[in-house]
Amino acid sequence: MDKDVSPDGKDTPPVAKGGKAAPEATSMIDTLHLSRKRVRKLLDPYRIESGKGFRLSDHDPRDTAGAVLGKPDASTLLGEGVRVLADYQQRLYAQDRWAMLCVFQAMDAAGKDGTIKHVMSGVNPQGVQVTSFKQPGPEELAHDFLWRANRALPPRGHIGIFNRSHYEEVLVVRVHPELLERQHLPPELTRKHVWRDRLESIAALETYLARQGTVILKFFLNVSKEEQRRRFLARLEEQDKHWKFSPNDLAERAFWDRYQAAYEEAIAATATPEAPWFVVPADNKWFTRLVVVAAMIEALSRLDLTLPPLTPAQAGALAAARAALESEH
Repeated sequence: MDKDVSPDGKDTPPVAKGGKAAPEATSMIDTLHLSRKRVRKLLDPYRIESGKGFRLSDHDPRDTAGAVLGKPDASTLLGEGVRVLADYQQRLYAQDRWAMLCVFQAMDAAGKDGTIKHVMSGVNPQGVQVTSFKQPGPEELAHDFLWRANRALPPRGHIGIFNRSHYEEVLVVRVHPELLERQHLPPELTRKHVWRDRLESIAALETYLARQGTVILKFFLNVSKEEQRRRFLARLEEQDKHWKFSPNDLAERAFWDRYQAAYEEAIAATATPEAPWFVVPADNKWFTRLVVVAAMIEALSRLDLTLPPLTPAQAGALAAARAALESEH
């Protein structure tokens, strides 16, 4: 496997912000046997940092980056990635300076729940909060459309997972504009430019959060219509998957093209270097999960996540505690 090397031939340590060597855990890179160059090569085709020229149709849901790695490597890489992510999350929690927000959006049956479960399987639940955004209730409808998302933002030191998110307000509500009527907005605010205005508000919020120390990653799990059909059939044919199927899933499938257009415009309007989108191929679940964990580790590796140093008083207290415990024998 290739490695990043310095001119003298030695491996170069990962570098964090400010030119400091990043903590030992940053070697996703060594641990996963992938150089930073290969990690970038894996992620860059799916990373959207500018909406200029973005077309959802340019992204193949079946892609598995075969030129970068193969499926036999993926299981090992995913397991190691989960372990490395857990170490980063511990450092994030202990340092208590940064927060991370991961937004997951997708069509039904794209694998959001499974991806979140697998990627976050090794982290300490104490430092992670998952929010699933369902249909808004009366209290939520009585506030602005970003209110409930703001309430669920992760505090410093935590990773927040949004399973669906504030983007539902420019996706589901856009596909079903009659839902706007439930929000009791002044009529003049729901006319020609309502979707443009909402997307501008979302982009502004995300820029603000990034400037306040929240690392934002947004994942669109890009499943094909045919693969969705296959997964729906599997839910109908396997008794232990019946609970996953809702007649509403099939009803929403009829709006496939309108959803694709809404996703394309939302991604194009809100993709920035501070809050990038990853259009993740979702027809192969193993690859979806690998891209997500790689993106999270790459983002965290850019931070200087060092464990907080002990003050002289704390060091003295630890020494006294050690002495007291050792004196018991």
